[in-house]
Amino acid sequence: MTDLPEPLADRTVAVLGGTGPQGRGLARRWATAGLPVVLGSRSAERAEEAAAALAADTGGRVTGADNAAAAAAGDVVVVAVPWDGHADLLRELAGPLAGKVVVDCVNPLGFDKQGPFALAVEEGSAAQQAAALLPDSVVVGAFHHVSAVLLDDPEVAEVDTDVLVLGDDRDATDLVRALADAIPGMRGVYGGRLRNAHQVEALTANLIAINRRYQSHAGIRVTDV
Repeated sequence: MTDLPEPLADRTVAVLGGTGPQGRGLARRWATAGLPVVLGSRSAERAEEAAAALAADTGGRVTGADNAAAAAAGDVVVVAVPWDGHADLLRELAGPLAGKVVVDCVNPLGFDKQGPFALAVEEGSAAQQAAALLPDSVVVGAFHHVSAVLLDDPEVAEVDTDVLVLGDDRDATDLVRALADAIPGMRGVYGGRLRNAHQVEALTANLIAINRRYQSHAGIRVTDV
């Protein structure tokens, strides 16, 4: 367990889509760091089972609930659901997410015989779509490029990558950078306004292509910062 950065004191993190690979991996790391975590899923029973397993594995405070209850319970809420269910879920949860920092890590990607590619999003990006659907929340984009395999592997002590954090509210981006910093090996780096989220989300297609070619779990590092 690590010493939590000051902005995270007394914060509970909810992860919507917390039983999927990315959500479960992030939850594992935050629970290990000492943060209370609520796993959200379409099925409360599935979330509770996954939470019990993570709590036993990490020694952390992990509970499970359906997505709506998880959204209500979290002080910071991470959206880690598949792109095709992104808009519908956020429309449903606009009420319980009001007044909260919502961290969107969804990558709108397609796949064909040539490999992964970025999808066009009417609002510009998944993060901007979230901001449009959640006018009473503060939306931050982050955690797009982190390997779910590394996150969810208890044998991996440090996740060696930077996390680009995008948003229009300084306090919110500082909070999300602290969430990244709480994971050993990881560093949160401010990456610009939310309007710049498209190219960050799209870069995930390049990283997937790298991983396929080199059989790796590539991340990114920002130099001279």
